[in-house]
Amino acid sequence: MKPREDITTIYEAALGVFAEYGFKKATLDDIAAELGMTKGNLYRYAKNKKDLYRNTVRHAMLRWQGRVRDAIEREPDAERQFHVMCRKAVAYLAEDDALRRLLVRDPDIFPMFPANDPYADINANSVAMIRSILERGIAEQRFRTVDLETVPEIIFSVYKMFIIRMYIKSRDRAQEEMFNQMVALITQGLFKTVS
Repeated sequence: MKPREDITTIYEAALGVFAEYGFKKATLDDIAAELGMTKGNLYRYAKNKKDLYRNTVRHAMLRWQGRVRDAIEREPDAERQFHVMCRKAVAYLAEDDALRRLLVRDPDIFPMFPANDPYADINANSVAMIRSILERGIAEQRFRTVDLETVPEIIFSVYKMFIIRMYIKSRDRAQEEMFNQMVALITQGLFKTVS
């Protein structure tokens, strides 16, 4: 019997196939062929195509989240962390072609309404990451005091909207400029003086 494949290898191959064909058209035979194994052997790693798809998407989203987390942990203060988080989270999809193509084929991976979110736990961790940066910024007296329950959710919702507009709907310079303006608006505010 052949030794077990590294699960990351399985997920990477599956991600490429799902990105190319979408969930409905991709087959376990396609994924097995990509891995040089039989479909029967693939069942050692997943119960069925839906199970493999969900775990593949989880793997890709956790990798994305991990890259953002690693980038912000290297920053010395909350302001830099916030800027790096915004840039890295959006720029990552420009680098990960397979995940970007998969999001185009299946935008429900990133739903606007949390009640329908199949990856709610991962997205909750992203909201917690935002909350942590805001808490640090408030403690460092670099950020004004905000509601730490609602503001991270608002920021995450705006972020999801930009992901959908920039990568799922259309990727163009105007979208990038809108994103830059949104980050500036959040970090610098709208009013010149506080009343």
